[in-house]
Amino acid sequence: MTQNPPNLRPDLAPRARYDDSRRVGQPTIGMVSLGCPKALVDSERILTRLRAEGYGISADYSGADAVIVNTCGFLDTAKAESLEAIGEALNENGRVIVTGCLGAEPDYITGVHPRVLAVTGPHQYEQVLDAVHIAVPPDPDPFIDLLPASGVKLTPRHYSYLKISEGCNHKCKFCIIPDMRGRLASRPAHAILREAEKLVENGVKELLVISQDTSAYGLDIRHAEDRGHRAHITDLARDLGSLGAWVRLHYVYPYPSVRNLIPLMEGAAGAGDSKLLPYLDIPFQHAHPDVLKRMARPAAGSKTLDEIAAWRDICPDITLRSTFIVGYPGETEAEFQTLLDWMDEAQLDRVGCFQYENVAGARSNNLPDHVDAAVKQDRWNRFMEKAQAISEAKLEAKVGTSQEVIVDDIDAEGIATCRTKADAPEIDGNLFIDAGTDALSVGDIVRVKVDEAGEYDLWGELV
Repeated sequence: MTQNPPNLRPDLAPRARYDDSRRVGQPTIGMVSLGCPKALVDSERILTRLRAEGYGISADYSGADAVIVNTCGFLDTAKAESLEAIGEALNENGRVIVTGCLGAEPDYITGVHPRVLAVTGPHQYEQVLDAVHIAVPPDPDPFIDLLPASGVKLTPRHYSYLKISEGCNHKCKFCIIPDMRGRLASRPAHAILREAEKLVENGVKELLVISQDTSAYGLDIRHAEDRGHRAHITDLARDLGSLGAWVRLHYVYPYPSVRNLIPLMEGAAGAGDSKLLPYLDIPFQHAHPDVLKRMARPAAGSKTLDEIAAWRDICPDITLRSTFIVGYPGETEAEFQTLLDWMDEAQLDRVGCFQYENVAGARSNNLPDHVDAAVKQDRWNRFMEKAQAISEAKLEAKVGTSQEVIVDDIDAEGIATCRTKADAPEIDGNLFIDAGTDALSVGDIVRVKVDEAGEYDLWGELV
């Protein structure tokens, strides 16, 4: 079966970064974190708990007493990658604990790798800790083992993912996330705000809000209000936008209620001092109504064009990112052409796409008229050619403008890799500054004049 290679999967998290400083004799755990940013947050929580119990963290297999592999099970591609990572950890270390989405299928894992020490499912933190305690008993030193105030972070210090809920109530036929992670379970708003405040106090300049369905935040707890904060995405976005850090919204379903978020965004009339970025990551998936119906998706392409127009009327500078699936079972050439025509009208700024593939347990596997692999590849090529042309034109229009950017990295040659407000880490483009960066530091937010554009990236000079 054809599988999507990693570069066709726009669901991957940034590469985890580890601080592996540890004392002599300290019990040490390694972590391999796969999949989406939501899984990366789970890895951070597990490691934070382990650090609080006196464990060290190893960035390599050889320095670890045991290794946790946090798996992904979103696609068969991801499952294969997870099995490969488990096998590598077993070969290099030998003592492996498996957790994450693929952990919801323990027999599948142990059937391939019977030597793993334990298998736990997604966000089963206590079970992971129990497995670690058995494999590597804790040996804390209360005078030395100090936990950072912000916990263990696997992203650079200047940005952080902020998970606001678990699970999903949708029943999209191609997705098994609700089976693995359960129904929507929202965190209390005051707990999210407390975490965000601590992150900002510890130097985080950008908060990336994530969940499986950000628009639905609070529905399961009937938008409960507690300690002055209401569990509703509009209220939460307003509160987060007041903290002084950039706030970027991911995985927002295109419900009509999204229109209430746009006036809060920086650059929109009436936004005031809000740092809610004019950026929405919305998984449209397709545009033809019949394909969306076969997917069991909660939106229609024609209506989303109306919503996009309304959002841009309120906030002309808004950046729209989305992901799409091509080659879904039954997709005809006419339906695919509708998607291309929709792209011409929608003019989305950032686009990811992957080819449909069966996932064990997904209802879409049983749909008729599966699309031939060669046709899927051809449609992916044509779709990405269209998306690339749109991106190139939009970036060319930014040449000569002044953009506020955040510095992600400065290499040995002094070239600074930055992102504009229109770019999320890893999945979007970059802005590069190749001169005059001596006074810059990672995490700085500076203003740049754009002087060159490519297909996905920009180049500029400090103002």
